[in-house]
Formats: sequence, structure tokens, C-alpha cells
Amino acid sequence: MPELRLAGVPDFSEAYDAVLRRWPVEVLGRQVPSAYGSTRVHVCGPEDGTPLVLLPGGGATSMAWFAAVGHLARTHRVHALDLMGDIGRSVHDGAPLRGAADLTAWLDEVLGELGLDGVRMCGHSYGAWIALMYGLHAPHRVRRLALLDPTGCFAGLGARYLVRALPMLLRPTPERIRAFHRWETGGDPQDPVWGAFLESTATARRSKAVAMRRPAARDLRAFTVPTLVLLAERSRAHDVRRVAGRARSLLPAATVGILPGASHHSLPTERPDELGRVLGEFLA
Repeated sequence: MPELRLAGVPDFSEAYDAVLRRWPVEVLGRQVPSAYGSTRVHVCGPEDGTPLVLLPGGGATSMAWFAAVGHLARTHRVHALDLMGDIGRSVHDGAPLRGAADLTAWLDEVLGELGLDGVRMCGHSYGAWIALMYGLHAPHRVRRLALLDPTGCFAGLGARYLVRALPMLLRPTPERIRAFHRWETGGDPQDPVWGAFLESTATARRSKAVAMRRPAARDLRAFTVPTLVLLAERSRAHDVRRVAGRARSLLPAATVGILPGASHHSLPTERPDELGRVLGEFLA
């Protein structure tokens, strides 16, 4: 996917590499083929570790895990994906993405190519929706599922959030991206390299945005994969307590928690010690 070139905007590829250099563990990058195109997967952690698949939020890429991956890679063989159809180094040059069925078929192929089965899976935001849809599609391939401030799973996005996000989505600029993240998180990113990466996403192209459709209540109530729903206390993406209530109602066996002080967009990057501890305990 070619990148746009705008004067004064950080180069997306360079910013991506700058975040990758901040990963605290040795990482191997792979391009994994599928009918939809090639998927960039970053692999790290002990080769005999429990397989863990990480799916980022929309517009964040696998680089979103740079702060937490050190904790997760202690005991897990981590596979962090750039989402097909989104920005990053996955190349969508094959079959079209028309909905959740195509995304789950894409993941089936990627996991098959990687030789993974019986995985732990963790997703954030849009990535959490994909992870849940995949768990519903192939519960035999997912041993444990962690959903970080999931969107589109139990409730819709808040109206204020959508209104704030719309200008950034329709015409992204570094200034609009910076202002939106400040509004949602309450400030600039703690890591300036991550902040520069977020601004650089204004120059990156995505090929297909798949609309999130909430799974049927009957399918969720029948879902038996052990699941953690971890919500961000200060999330402006949705009504956190409403989401928590619906998650408890629809997934009676799930563990539902709220991470104090966290916001939706800062959850994977700003609280690595606490997040790593919670996920490490659940995904073990």
C-alpha cells in the first residue's frame, strides 16, 4: 500500500521502524501469505512458549504493543499482526474484505501458515472485535481470549466519540490526530516516539474498513472460551459501565474488569506493568 507524502508530516515507514526499535525483546518480522494478501507478523518470545496472537486497534498496527510486549514475551511466543485492510505492512492485494466472515477466513489462513493451534488471543478496540468474532467462528482454535476495551462487541461507540473522530477519519492530519488523542486520553502520549508514530499515520493508506456488527446475543451466551473483558475506566469510546454490564450479561463465564485511570487509546501503551500483570495472569 503506497504512502501519501505531505510536507512536514513524519514519514510513516520511518516512524514505524522507530517504534519497532523500542521493542524490548528481539523480534522477527515475517510476511505470511493468504488469499487476501500478505500479513506482517512480528514474532518474539521463547520458541517453546505458549502461542499468543495480538490484534491491535484500528489505525495502530502491531507497533501498539511495544510497551506491553516485554511482559507478554517472557512466557509466551508472541505473534503481533498488522491487520489486513488497515494501515501497516500487511498488503491487501488479494480477495476483498466484505465483512467479519472474510476477516475470520483471513485469520484462519494466517494461523494455519504459522502452524498455530490452541492459541491465546488478545485484541484491543477494533482488534478485540476481530478476536471475538474469530473466537465465535473457531472456538476450538482459541484457548483463552482477552478483549481490551472492545468496541462493537457489546455496545456501540458513543455519539460524542464518533463526532470527535469523524474529521480525523475523513481527512486525517497530524494536528487532527493529535487533538483527538489529547481529547480521549487527557494528554499527549508519554512516549514521544509513539506520539510521532500516531501523527505519521496521517500519511498511511488503508484499503478497507470493515463495519463492525455486534454478534448475536444467542451466540455470545453459548460461547464457552474463557474470556477476559478489560475496560478502560476513562474510556470515551463508549459507556464503560454499560459495556461491563452487557458483557457480564451476555458472557456469564467471562471475567470483566476495569483498569483504573486508563483511557481507550492509551490502554495498550501507557500502563505496561499493570496491563502485563493482568494479561499474564489470565493468559497463562
